Amino acid sequence: MMAGQSRKWMILVATIWIQAFTGTNFDFSSYSSSLKSVLGISQVQLNYLATASDLGKVLGWSSGLALMYFPLWVVLFIAAFMGFVGYGIQWLVIRQIISLPYFLMFLLCLLAGCSICWFNTVCFVLCIRNFPANQPLAISLTVSFNGVSAALYNLAADAIDSSSTSIFLILNAVIPLLTSVAAFIPILRQPSLDPLPPDGVRRDSLIFLLLNILAVLTGIYLLLFGSTSYDTETARLFLGGAIFLLIFPLFIPGIVYARDWFHRAIHSSIRIEGSGFVLVDVDDLELHKELLTRENSLNYGNGSVVQPVNNNDGPSTTLSFRQKSGYQSAECCGAIVGKDQLAMLGEDHTARALVRRLDFWLYYVAYFCGGTIGLVYSNNMGQIAQSLGQSSNTTTLVTLYSSFSFFGRLLSAAPDYIRAKLYFARTGWLAIALLPTPIAFMVLASSGGSLALHAGTALIGLSSGFIFSAAVSITSELFGPNNVGVNHNIVITNIPIGSLVYGLLAAIVYDSNASSGLSILTFSDSVVCMGRDCYFLTFVWWACISVLGLASSVLLFLRTRHAYDHFEHNRSTQLY
Repeated sequence: MMAGQSRKWMILVATIWIQAFTGTNFDFSSYSSSLKSVLGISQVQLNYLATASDLGKVLGWSSGLALMYFPLWVVLFIAAFMGFVGYGIQWLVIRQIISLPYFLMFLLCLLAGCSICWFNTVCFVLCIRNFPANQPLAISLTVSFNGVSAALYNLAADAIDSSSTSIFLILNAVIPLLTSVAAFIPILRQPSLDPLPPDGVRRDSLIFLLLNILAVLTGIYLLLFGSTSYDTETARLFLGGAIFLLIFPLFIPGIVYARDWFHRAIHSSIRIEGSGFVLVDVDDLELHKELLTRENSLNYGNGSVVQPVNNNDGPSTTLSFRQKSGYQSAECCGAIVGKDQLAMLGEDHTARALVRRLDFWLYYVAYFCGGTIGLVYSNNMGQIAQSLGQSSNTTTLVTLYSSFSFFGRLLSAAPDYIRAKLYFARTGWLAIALLPTPIAFMVLASSGGSLALHAGTALIGLSSGFIFSAAVSITSELFGPNNVGVNHNIVITNIPIGSLVYGLLAAIVYDSNASSGLSILTFSDSVVCMGRDCYFLTFVWWACISVLGLASSVLLFLRTRHAYDHFEHNRSTQLY
């Protein structure tokens, strides 16, 4: 039993390594200007290459199909070799060792982006298989480390050759392959899936708490030391410290198990009475599973039947609880809020039923105008910094965005940690997470200074990171856990669409200002636009679009709040 438990934690740490070193799309801005110069392409054509990487998410279903026919470790290495080929050949092109037509470069970017999606699928499956009692905590923790990739690659690049931007491409090709080799043994030796006793669940929750604390320390370390260029020796020292912080999680389960062996009597350390701090409780888990796995039913665990709520009538239990929680719809949007609301969380929706729900489209627009627009901003950071005369700060901006995306992903688990003290619908947290994005674009539009650029980048990274991590849980809660694989792939189709639309908008504005004679600098065969006007109008448009996403998320919260309230009410009633 103990050997099986230790193996599952080794798998979790291996998953953390995979996520930490496979967020290769974050450093696109670090070499995009050099790629544009070598290929002699316009900003619009460069945007298509960035979009190609995001199009890999549309092909995410292929990784699930591969898992039906191949072992997990085979899928892992297929992902690694796709990235090795996709980024490796791009490195040969950017070093001018070989020359390829634009269309083949597009396909290489598509292949590299698809590899990231395959890596993510492997990580999700590992978390679900090995942590059935703590799936949200395991997924949130591991996905968070995807946000530190840019800082790690920045340190690695400085440790090898800080003068070359093409070094990022060869690192993107080689490091994920080496990480897959390191993760091969833990993944190959899958532990048995024996159910955990109650004290085992509590012990696991303590380990997750310690791992999250260590993750915060790792993020702070990389934010401080991974956002600046260093000489080779200093970079190697800081990179060694980062590797140590990634290896140290291997020792935390052993420390906790040893503590438990010496202190058998301390069995309630996860729950501190009076503090309101509760992680995963066994009874809570069973109730959660009971409520979320019922299909085509509107019966809650207490035996009462919950009907859809509208503005005029509804079951007395529903109305009384809504009044108790202070929920009131404004008259002007009452019809929208009350129409075809979700009656309960966790009711499974087929793909056909999904696209017929207003809640889905509100959620889709919120994601499309929030997290996706932040991702497009990160793809354009290289040209944004260049246009403002801050090309030397590009790696700093990339690391800043990546690090704050990491913190945003970690924060997405906060509602589960503080639920006993402060309960709020997850869709409400989504609306709050979207708020920094329009503020950031307004700051960027109002000033072209270094401080505004850094502040706006940090806010966008924090917001988009939270959205990316929380999205899986929201999809599962609103539209059912059994179809979450299909439904969430439908949701994230907004990413390549947004990457194309928003990136094309930015590229058109950029090229139009360059062609109008605005401080044009010609380097090789590419044209570089200089000045605030290169992206000013883009920031204004992006700010307006993100406000639309914020409004959509608020409407989604208003429409789903009663379902979350009922879920928490029934959970609290049955647990306490």
